[in-house]
Amino acid sequence: MIAALLLAAATVPSALDAEQTFARDAQRIGQWSAFRKWAHRDAVMFTPQAVWARDFLKGKADPAKSVRWYATHSYVSCDGRTAVNTGPAFDPTGRAYGNFTTVWQRDKAGWRWVYDGGAPLTKPIGKAGNPQVQRAACRPKAPGAPITPPPPLTPKQARATPEDNGDGQSADKTLGWDWRVDKSGRRHLRVYLWNGRRYAPVLTNDVPAE
Repeated sequence: MIAALLLAAATVPSALDAEQTFARDAQRIGQWSAFRKWAHRDAVMFTPQAVWARDFLKGKADPAKSVRWYATHSYVSCDGRTAVNTGPAFDPTGRAYGNFTTVWQRDKAGWRWVYDGGAPLTKPIGKAGNPQVQRAACRPKAPGAPITPPPPLTPKQARATPEDNGDGQSADKTLGWDWRVDKSGRRHLRVYLWNGRRYAPVLTNDVPAE
């Protein structure tokens, strides 16, 4: 029985597997076609203000050549059903132009991305093929276990129109994220993992206005 359970768990695709297939699909079927294929109904993109991916992508023609990307880091909830991937993105000529961040959630339909955004290159580009995975600690199941939320955004960080902010959390409350876009188009994303005692920041994207 234990061996069967381990085998079943091992065959479940991870968010890194989904990211890799998503990136391959962009080359195979077209950039925006791949984005449509893998998007959750309530996925969000930025132009630079927040837009529903379903509206932005509807009928959007694929470019002649797609951008390329690969994950170098993955932050995963304890239950393995929510993850945030990040890594370098390259234009069709192969020039690295930034880092991507994708938030993934897995349900009965499989993995779907719910947040897609980029950020400037601020650190050396990691190599493909060996992404670092950081998994949240599992929360105690005792009723009434304390929840220490992430610190609130500063007034400057929180400056945004009401429709240009959002947040999310894994079902087991071990991974969370929030984002804000101010009126100029500047975007701020934070990702937190539960470390057994509190929510610790693991990723921040500061994206300047275009």
